[in-house]
Amino acid sequence: MLPFTNEEYQERLKKVKAAMSDKGIDVLLITDPCNMYYLTGYNLKSYYVNQTVLVALDDEMPRFIGRYMDATVGVLITTWLSKDHVHGYSDDYVDNTTKHAADYISGLIKEFGYGKKTIGIEMEHDFITPMAYERYKMGLPEAKIVNGSKIVNWVRLIKSDNEIEMMRRAGKITRKIWEACVQAFEPGARQCDVAAAVLEAATRGTEEYGGDYQSGPPLFPGGEHAGACHLTWDDSRYPDRYDMYMETGGAYKRYHCPVTRTMCLGQPSEKFVYTANAAIEGLQEALAVVKEGVTCEEVEAAWRKTVAKYGIEKESRIGYSVGIAYPPTWGEKTVSLRPGDKTVLKQNMTLHCIPGLYYEDFGITISETFRVTKTGHEKFYDIPFDLLIKK
Repeated sequence: MLPFTNEEYQERLKKVKAAMSDKGIDVLLITDPCNMYYLTGYNLKSYYVNQTVLVALDDEMPRFIGRYMDATVGVLITTWLSKDHVHGYSDDYVDNTTKHAADYISGLIKEFGYGKKTIGIEMEHDFITPMAYERYKMGLPEAKIVNGSKIVNWVRLIKSDNEIEMMRRAGKITRKIWEACVQAFEPGARQCDVAAAVLEAATRGTEEYGGDYQSGPPLFPGGEHAGACHLTWDDSRYPDRYDMYMETGGAYKRYHCPVTRTMCLGQPSEKFVYTANAAIEGLQEALAVVKEGVTCEEVEAAWRKTVAKYGIEKESRIGYSVGIAYPPTWGEKTVSLRPGDKTVLKQNMTLHCIPGLYYEDFGITISETFRVTKTGHEKFYDIPFDLLIKK
């Protein structure tokens, strides 16, 4: 079931250990499911309970520590870890008001001889609670606990050639999703029916390979609610005249390839078309400057300079890095395309450029997921930027 070779996992582990060593961290507790997957291949929907991958500088293999029902079989069939590096806590640790899984994990850490070491914890992400952090401090009083956030995320930023192939496959699924959405989006169709078509296409994938579940639901803001850029869907029917945009993306082996496109039932207003033209030209100019050696803020500056000619300003960022994803987001939480981010783009970084324009009465967003190359960029799907107008 592993999507990569043991050699590739070993290389990833080597890079993470080097980053740990640079920060003076002896042991890293990894609780972000994206990072757990990256280092081990672990791929179960068990991230709603406490679980961790423990990486120690003096151990050639990570350890998985989690709920017993997941550790007994799930870890062994989805990862490259040996049985002696898999540890499960009993089910009475789940939703218990008097004891916590972090107590069990702390006990194991001391058994492994790391009770007095410098231990990094991923403090800034969606899958560790303040209570877990407090229990680690209580359970490891002689350890030096430090912030180990995003160490693995930054290693993930530059993809291997094998990872790029996963992104390409996800991109082909993205194209299938777009085709399904266009076909389903008609006057009288229910929003939920369009969502169903998108979700079916995302799951079916292509004839050669299927798709994964996505890190979030497809979004369909439109009409008078188009300014609510993270709106999903309801069961209302589309009228004869309607503007909306879709945000979704294909996923393959957990690698995500997001897309947004704007579509209309009937002829949109001149203001709408004017704004869409600005968004498209801005996106094209931003992509035109992408190549290795350019900074993230330089990409954003190309967008900002272009749309300024149309009298348009945008406060929020216009993009971020993507790759492996689990709910609730497909962003890697590292680089952003915005002023002040001086991160230098390097070959095989993958980003989603999404310069959406959101107003009280309408919204337009047209995006692109791409790979940075030495001389430019590679798109992962072939979907026109133009407004899709169905008359």
